[in-house]
Amino acid sequence: MAEARDNLQSPYASALRDRPLPLAFVDVDAFDHNLARLLLPAGLHGKRVRLATKSLRCPALVDRAIQRSGGLIGGLMTFTARETLLWAERGAADLLLGYPIGGPHDAELLVQANRLTRAAAMIDASQHVAWLGQAARAAQVKLPVWLDLDLSWRPFGGTHIGVRRSPLRTPQDVVMLARLIAEEPFLQLRGLMGYEAHVAGLPDDGRLASWQNPMKRWIKERSWPDVLVRRGEAVRALRDGGLLPADGDWSCNGGGSGSVDRTAQDPSVTEITIGSGLLVGHLFDGYRGLDLEPSLHFALAVTRVPGPGLVTCGGGGWIASGSAGADRWPMPVWPAGSTLVAVEGAGEVQTPVSLPSGIAADIGDPIVFRPAKSGELAEVFTEYALWSEGALGARAATYRGLGWSAWG
Repeated sequence: MAEARDNLQSPYASALRDRPLPLAFVDVDAFDHNLARLLLPAGLHGKRVRLATKSLRCPALVDRAIQRSGGLIGGLMTFTARETLLWAERGAADLLLGYPIGGPHDAELLVQANRLTRAAAMIDASQHVAWLGQAARAAQVKLPVWLDLDLSWRPFGGTHIGVRRSPLRTPQDVVMLARLIAEEPFLQLRGLMGYEAHVAGLPDDGRLASWQNPMKRWIKERSWPDVLVRRGEAVRALRDGGLLPADGDWSCNGGGSGSVDRTAQDPSVTEITIGSGLLVGHLFDGYRGLDLEPSLHFALAVTRVPGPGLVTCGGGGWIASGSAGADRWPMPVWPAGSTLVAVEGAGEVQTPVSLPSGIAADIGDPIVFRPAKSGELAEVFTEYALWSEGALGARAATYRGLGWSAWG
């Protein structure tokens, strides 16, 4: 037993001892490594970078990324109108709400944000134009807008591969809505986004259902030429139609952390979005050629020892969004070789863990996990402890800790 207990003491136990658990922490050395890796292709190909706030939800980490980007990070992509206003009030510049508004109230929040900074709206329907145009006219505020181009792949007739996003699929769709924007005196077209979700968000080597991996890789390779053609055609159609701003203040956004190497080489793209790859939820582990290091973790206390080789931890049921499945559960990563108990998974108030052979844990010991995705853990914890060089140091408040409510 003594040898097994000794094995449990490295590398986290001494730092986590006597700290209140659960505790979430970010390895900032890994964070900085990931930032440098994700910025590299953008720098090589002369692209700007936009940081997705939903993937961090922690202003101190956003600040750290901007300060260490060497000027490559030029703006933020927000995910709700209220969150956009919160960042505007904090003094952020060049905000882009990456998702469409849901009503006139959201349009009014964006008008308020544009009194403080530049905060663009993403649209894909005439209703969005109507709401934004009305709010901007009433406030006498110029409001920048972007068009969201759907890049899902349809190789075989009605087959749809990708996420369900914008109804704007063709250059004609994009031009038609751009002309509607041009009729609104207080709206200004400033950008186009074409997000290749089926490339950026699809791991090459998924840990579960590995039989699907060859098909995933085939989809990414075969669909990429279609992404390049359709994104480029949309930009050319806007240019040929005289719909791009005369002052040249225009951007085309593409990609995500999972596709930075490809997207940086697209001549139609001027900026790339990154975010999730800085914290590296375990869904990122299956990407080939993307040497990122796990950064975000959380520790739970052992509260029960129900039998040999088993412990039960307090809390832990923080399941990632998306199609429900075991890949959305948090993953125990220390002691190495630990696994969740399949019939229970991760529970709201307790999570059973099976320990590797030869390892024992007592009540009060920490078990360390990684979340499946990057941003959502900030909705649970009020702060992240910052881990560097084998020690826990400063703390960084999350949205929850700051009292920020993106959906309020």
